[in-house]
Amino acid sequence: MEALVDKGLGASQRFLGQTLGGSGLGWSLALGQQYTSLGSQPLLCGSIPGLVPKQLRFCRNYIEIMPSVAEGVKLGIQECQHQFRGRRWNCTTIDDSLAIFGPVLDKATRESAFVHAIASAGVAFAVTRSCAEGTSTICGCDSHHKGPPGEGWKWGGCSEDADFGVLVSREFADARENRPDARSAMNKHNNEAGRTTILDHMHLKCKCHGLSGSCEVKTCWWAQPDFRAIGDFLKDKYDSASEMVVEKHRESRGWVETLRAKYSLFKPPTERDLVYYENSPNFCEPNPETGSFGTRDRTCNVTSHGIDGCDLLCCGRGHNTRTEKRKEKCHCIFHWCCYVSCQECIRIYDVHTCK
Repeated sequence: MEALVDKGLGASQRFLGQTLGGSGLGWSLALGQQYTSLGSQPLLCGSIPGLVPKQLRFCRNYIEIMPSVAEGVKLGIQECQHQFRGRRWNCTTIDDSLAIFGPVLDKATRESAFVHAIASAGVAFAVTRSCAEGTSTICGCDSHHKGPPGEGWKWGGCSEDADFGVLVSREFADARENRPDARSAMNKHNNEAGRTTILDHMHLKCKCHGLSGSCEVKTCWWAQPDFRAIGDFLKDKYDSASEMVVEKHRESRGWVETLRAKYSLFKPPTERDLVYYENSPNFCEPNPETGSFGTRDRTCNVTSHGIDGCDLLCCGRGHNTRTEKRKEKCHCIFHWCCYVSCQECIRIYDVHTCK
C-alpha cells in the first residue's frame, strides 16, 4: 500500500485530475476506448492522450488498476446521463473531442460541480469493487473496520475496502487542483463531496445460513450501495448546491483565492454539499461557446409540470407530436416447468418532441 501511495497514486491522481479538471474528462473517453479492447490487445499507456509524465509512470507501473479507474469514470458519466435525462442539459458527451463534455465544464457551475462529484465517486466505487473481486494484487478486502460481531451474526465474506478506493480517487482527482485559485478550491471540494458520499452509504450486507434458509447463522460484511443511490444523493445535492463568492487575499506564496458562501443567512455548505460560483446557461438554444446543444427534438413529457415537461424542457417553443408503433411482448403465459411464452403485440404511442 505504501509503495502504491509513494510511487503510483500521485501520478494517478493527475490521471483522473485531467479527467475532472476544467473542460477535462476528455482523457476518460480515450481511456475508455483503450480498455474496451483490453482483452484483445495490450494497453499502450503512451497512446492515451493528455497524461502527464507521472501519470504515464503510474499507468506503466500499476497497469492492473487502470481498468477500474476507467470503469469508474464511465460509471460516473453514465450515472450523470441517467440523472439528467429529463433536464435541459442532459450530460451529453462528444465522442470525437478530447474535452468529452465540450465547453460545459469550463465554467464553475452546478453542472461542473455535479460532474466532478459523480466522477470522483465513480472512481472510488469501481476501484473498491475491483479490489473486493480480487482483480488486483495491490488491494483486497477490508480487514480494518470490522469490530465485534453483532447479535445473531458473525463477520464473513469480503468487506469492501472503500477507504482504499477513496484514497485512489482522492489522489487522482485532486492532483491537478493545486493552484491557489477559486476553481481548484471548488473542484477539490466537490470531488471530496462525491467520495464522502461513498463512505457515508457503506452498510452491512448479510447472508443467511441454515436449513431451508432458516437463518440460524448470518454472515455479514461491509458493502457499497448500488451506484444509483450515490447518483440520487448527489443529484439532490446538485439541486440544493450552495452558491459561493470568490475572495482574494495575500499569503506568503502570493495571492490566494478562496470561496465564501454568498448568502450569510443560509447555512454554510458542509463537506457533503456541492458548491459553485458561476451561473449556468439556460441550455435552451445551441451555443458552441457554452457547450449547450439546445433542446430541439428532445423528447418531453406532455403530462408533466416539472422540468421534463414539454413547457419547461422546450423553453416555451412548443412541441410536436407523432405516433410511433412499437413491438412488445404481451399475453405472456408461464408453463410448468419452467418457461414463459409470449405473443408479440404492436402498440401505438404518442411521442412528443420539442420544436
